[in-house]
Amino acid sequence: MDYKNKIAEAVAAAVETETPENLAQWIEIPPDRAMGDYAFPCFKLARILRKAPPVIAADLAARVRPEGFSRVEAVGGYLNFFVEKGGFAAGVLSRILSEGERYGSSDRGQGRVVCIDYSSINIAKRFHIGHLSTTMIGNALYKIYTFCGYRCVGINHLGDWGTQFGKMIAGFLRWGSREQVEKDGVDELVRLYVMADKDPDMQEEGRAWFKKIEEGDAQAMEIFRWFKEITLRDAERVYAKLGVRFDSYAGESFYNDKMGRVIDELKAKNLLVESNGAQVVMLDEYGLPPALILKADGATLYVTRDLAAALYRRDTYHFDKCLYVVAYQQDMHFRQLFKVLELMGYEWAATDLEHVSFGMVSYEGETLSTRRGHVVYLDDLLDRSVEKARAIIEEKSPDLENKDAVAASVGIGSVVFFTLLNSRIKDIDFWWDRALNFDGETGPYTQYTHARCCSVLRKADLPLEGETDWSALSDEEAQSVITELARFGEVVSDALERNEPSIVTRFTVGLAQKYNAYYFAHRILDGAPEQSRARLILTEAVRTVLKTGLSLIGVDAPERM
Repeated sequence: MDYKNKIAEAVAAAVETETPENLAQWIEIPPDRAMGDYAFPCFKLARILRKAPPVIAADLAARVRPEGFSRVEAVGGYLNFFVEKGGFAAGVLSRILSEGERYGSSDRGQGRVVCIDYSSINIAKRFHIGHLSTTMIGNALYKIYTFCGYRCVGINHLGDWGTQFGKMIAGFLRWGSREQVEKDGVDELVRLYVMADKDPDMQEEGRAWFKKIEEGDAQAMEIFRWFKEITLRDAERVYAKLGVRFDSYAGESFYNDKMGRVIDELKAKNLLVESNGAQVVMLDEYGLPPALILKADGATLYVTRDLAAALYRRDTYHFDKCLYVVAYQQDMHFRQLFKVLELMGYEWAATDLEHVSFGMVSYEGETLSTRRGHVVYLDDLLDRSVEKARAIIEEKSPDLENKDAVAASVGIGSVVFFTLLNSRIKDIDFWWDRALNFDGETGPYTQYTHARCCSVLRKADLPLEGETDWSALSDEEAQSVITELARFGEVVSDALERNEPSIVTRFTVGLAQKYNAYYFAHRILDGAPEQSRARLILTEAVRTVLKTGLSLIGVDAPERM
């Protein structure tokens, strides 16, 4: 039963001035369950009905009796609703058992496409912790949108364009060897680039090789593509550990032959203006600096390639929405990008493009800086996390089977969970003792609760099918868990609407806390079989929803820990 809609329909029938859809948006869940399971704020109707909220609440309390509720009370300006506890438990838990891991999903995105631009690593550079937020936020959004029926296109917009690649080729041809690059991978490419960049005699040679890349020279392109293969091979190891995938690796270089259309359209619409020899689009009337499209030497820029990418994605995928999961420092860039597209006549740019920004990442109190040498590579971070998780498991559960697999799930899961725990716009300071804590608002705590549910279900010699005494779940702790389970669909929907995976992450922690409070307050297998069955069904529902919630943020749910 959809309790909010039942309330909204009953109130709408009584007041006859608002639709159930409008009223449903105003319904709240009281902070204290003693005040009711749901509350309707009558302040919202005061202006319409021209009565004081307490008067409206008292009047409605006498007339509104929605199905599934044991009583309705007026308290101040609120109308408080108390669900019939046994029916509430039966309705929510039976639905979860029936729908399984599809519970909370929807078909709202059926027939619609969303492109998600995330991770966007640079060629010939190792994958560092600074890429963690974009990678995991994008991965979670991909899963959440898919769960809600959308067809997702995950795009890794590679940073694979610029004179540095010409210098890298020049350095490789002078000092490198294929054997050494194959052996040391990206580290060797970085070494060759640094040598070439520091050598004054190599600057012109580097520019010449990049020009050959621009012109499609066979030798230059063969080496350039090989460098990309080396980088992606290195990155794929990290992506495999994180469980992250992409549908496209079309990066900056992919759009080299697609920018002519952008330049031609800007010229045809008289949007290009010369400024000190360069070509720009003036955006001052929109409170934005000029968007630099072409340098004085005719070279294109980042925004030019992003314009070409947006048009290509629209034409190719016919997206209903395109998300750019990029740090907040690029906010101005995306405001310029979207406005230029809008001025070009593409109305969808104002409604279908969104910059999903996020905060900075630091490591144990120190800001990451490549120049200062304070860089934490992501594969090293994940490996250390797995090692630390393995040591904790060895100490706490020495007889556990599959320790290595569980350590990988817990170690990597702790990093992902920590990254997605708070609002994405907040800065993240990664600390081991916080991320791997089994007692706080962490991945290991939530994963352990899932494993606890699995343990309870394994020990029970009682099938879930059969006569069930739902009144066994009338206590405060059980009702608190069921209320949390009932709102999972709304949680997923809210996370999608706001492009905010932390809403799901926070939900899993809250559900784990409520179930653990129930677990310690009640003996699940005591009493008559009908009562034990009700408690086991509650446990199975928590297990199912915890696993689904964790999967939506890219975290494993081990069955034993």
